Amino acid sequence: MTDITTYIEGVHLPPDPLLLELERRGREDGIPIVSRETGRFLATLVHAMQANRILEIGTAYGYSTLWMALAQPPAGTIWTIDVDVERTDVARSYFERAGEAESISVLNQSALEVLENFPHRNLDIVFIDADKTEYRAYLDLAIPRLKRSGLVIVDNCLWSGRVAQPERADDTTETRALRDFNRYFLAHPDLSATILPLGDGTGIGARVR
Repeated sequence: MTDITTYIEGVHLPPDPLLLELERRGREDGIPIVSRETGRFLATLVHAMQANRILEIGTAYGYSTLWMALAQPPAGTIWTIDVDVERTDVARSYFERAGEAESISVLNQSALEVLENFPHRNLDIVFIDADKTEYRAYLDLAIPRLKRSGLVIVDNCLWSGRVAQPERADDTTETRALRDFNRYFLAHPDLSATILPLGDGTGIGARVR
């Protein structure tokens, strides 16, 4: 940790014990999860908006899902999409233990297939953290389902700094896709968007039209 990160962690209240347990389990199993500061950021946005209609693209072990669910109003709903049943079974076990299972709907299908037929509109938040090569397609399908002033939040926009390096012939497909996505995201005519150096780079865009 840097001195600043250590300081921030020292002045924050500790996360919910289940979130701490999920952090440990993710590390032990090699399952990628958002950073703790990104989780806190998501929870703060959910609290601020009283967001009760949230769509998450990419569940994994449900770490970010749980940060948002614990911040939602009592009548809130989260739809979270992930094809990996083994991972989402782990996530479901934590949702049950947190008393949030009734408010979270896990969809074990291809995200693009779900989004193409997703019946819900006027979403408060869409959180994207799945296949990096499909980010642009996710965004195009998600924006029409957001309410005006709704937020689309995107993880991994900085990709451990790789997107900021000069382009190379051996860049990974993910690195190239994220560079393209960032340009598209920040210039999107329906969004007021920025990228914050939070976690692995957090994009946030508000639907303006």
